[in-house]
Amino acid sequence: MRAMILAAGLGTRMRPLTLTTPKPLLTAAGKPLIVYHIERLAAAGVERIVINHAWLGEQIEAALGDGSRFGVELLYSPENDPLETAGGIRQALPLLADHEDDSFLVVNGDVFTDLTPAALKKMELKAGSDAHLLLVDNPSWHSEGDFYLSPTGQLSSQGEPRLTFSGISRLRASLFTGLVASEPAPLAPLLRQAMALGRVTGARLNAFWDDIGTPERLTALDKRLRGE
Repeated sequence: MRAMILAAGLGTRMRPLTLTTPKPLLTAAGKPLIVYHIERLAAAGVERIVINHAWLGEQIEAALGDGSRFGVELLYSPENDPLETAGGIRQALPLLADHEDDSFLVVNGDVFTDLTPAALKKMELKAGSDAHLLLVDNPSWHSEGDFYLSPTGQLSSQGEPRLTFSGISRLRASLFTGLVASEPAPLAPLLRQAMALGRVTGARLNAFWDDIGTPERLTALDKRLRGE
C-alpha cells in the first residue's frame, strides 16, 4: 500500500506560527500534526508514504527523515512553485503508482482525524471507479458543502444536501495521467469530470475530524488531545 500526504501549502492562515515553521510540523499535544498521519497510515499497513512540500520543506525532510523510525518508507516530492493538489499528485505519481490502474490513499496534511487504521485499510475502489472520498458534515466555515452523496454511495456535484470533502480519499493513478507534469492543476475539476461519468464513490467519515487551518483550531485540538 502507498499513500500521499499533501503538505505543500504555505500555511498563510496559520501565520505568524508558520513564518518559521512549516504547518505540518506544528504540534498538538507535543506531536507534529503530520506525524499523526504517518503513524495512522503505517498502522493501516501503508509501506510507502510520499510527502510533497514547498514552504520550508527542508525542515520537513530533516524532521521526518527516511521514515524508518515510523516503520515506513518516506519519500519527498519538492515543489519549487506550488502545483495545487492535482498537480502535486501528478508530479509525485511515479513514486505512488507503477501502473495506471494502481490506486493510493491521499490525506490532506491540514486535517486531523482519529479515523481508525482499520477503516483506512478498508478504503478500496469499486470496479469502474476512479476515486473514493470520505465526507463530513459541513463545518461552520464551509456551510455550502462540496458534493452530494447518494443513497447508493455515488458522489455528484449536483444535488442536495451537500457534504464536505474531508481531504481523505483513495484515488486511481489514471485520474492524473492526462495532466502535464510539473504544471499546477486543481483536484476538484478532475473529480467533477469523473463524477459526471459515475466513477466516484463516497462515504461518511465516522470519526472525529477537523480542518486545522487556524491557530485557534490548533489550540482547540491541542486541548482536546490533552483531555482539557
